[in-house]
Amino acid sequence: MTGLIFGIIICAALVALGFIMRKYTPAKIKAGDAINPLKKFSPIAFTVAPIALVLFTFFGMVNTVPTGHTGVVTVFGRVEEKTLDAGFHLKAPWESVVNMDNRVQKATIDLACFSSDIQEVECKYTLNYQIKKSNAQEIYKTVGIDYYETVITPNVAESVKTIMAHYTAENLIGNRDELAANIEEMLGQQLDKYNIEVVSTAIEDMDFTDEFTAAVEAKQVAVQNKLKAQTEQEQKTMEAQQEAERSKIEANAKAEIARIQAEADKTVAEIGADSAEYQGKKEAAIALQRLASINGWTVVTDEATGINELYKADGTTVTAEELKEGTKKLIEYYYIEQWDGKLPDVLTDDAASIILPVNP
Repeated sequence: MTGLIFGIIICAALVALGFIMRKYTPAKIKAGDAINPLKKFSPIAFTVAPIALVLFTFFGMVNTVPTGHTGVVTVFGRVEEKTLDAGFHLKAPWESVVNMDNRVQKATIDLACFSSDIQEVECKYTLNYQIKKSNAQEIYKTVGIDYYETVITPNVAESVKTIMAHYTAENLIGNRDELAANIEEMLGQQLDKYNIEVVSTAIEDMDFTDEFTAAVEAKQVAVQNKLKAQTEQEQKTMEAQQEAERSKIEANAKAEIARIQAEADKTVAEIGADSAEYQGKKEAAIALQRLASINGWTVVTDEATGINELYKADGTTVTAEELKEGTKKLIEYYYIEQWDGKLPDVLTDDAASIILPVNP
């Protein structure tokens, strides 16, 4: 539009200049000089005028949209529905193009906020944003090109201050990720109404008053000391429990060893008793066989009861009287078997009243 207007102005000026040069009459004409000296230049002005109009009109029809921008077309101040992408375009001479930056842009805002417990917080908030390319003409129509100051700055301030007011100063420190997410959600909803998209946000810094910072540090020191004391107490309790457990284990081990030893002693005693019983039975069996052999008897053992019976050669059992006499023979046999062949030095009677030397 500017090119067309400028071309018309230039064209009109050249035409007017042509007429002026044609009608120009010098105040003083030299002798023999009856012709207007500028008249011969007037055709040039009339020729250049339409050329200038065409050139300026053509250049006014050419428009270039830079990379990362969207061209918003207007006609006499009225915004058209169409937009132009980045690149070279031809437009009507009466159309104008406003370039809207649709790249991701960064804004950092310093804010003074208050927590729910009325603690002052200095916050540095960073926002990455971009306009919605398809609605660039709507943004230009409703907000204009100065949408950062008009829309973004006040909405960032409102969102950050509103969300921070829901947290105590201490919770602001401990819930920073949650705080950032809540602010971004609220800010995104606010800017979406103006066709501005929130790409990412970040709370770069939060600064509290010196008094609050000192109070937080003192609390942290107290908490750390408390945790240290609890840890030391738990360590002592654990060591005492471990010592008691070790004592219990040792006592159980000693009791188990004593039980095993007792069982072993019992087993050894039983084995010894069995061995003695077996040895006694063995010697008794040998004596019985010798008793039977000396007296010409036979030993018969009942397999059902294990009782030994003595039988004489004629098949009858040995009587008690016969067993008594036979036992005396067995005793004499043992005497003879164990005698070393030496006679005693003295002999006595049963009453030990007479002592006779054997070897005088």
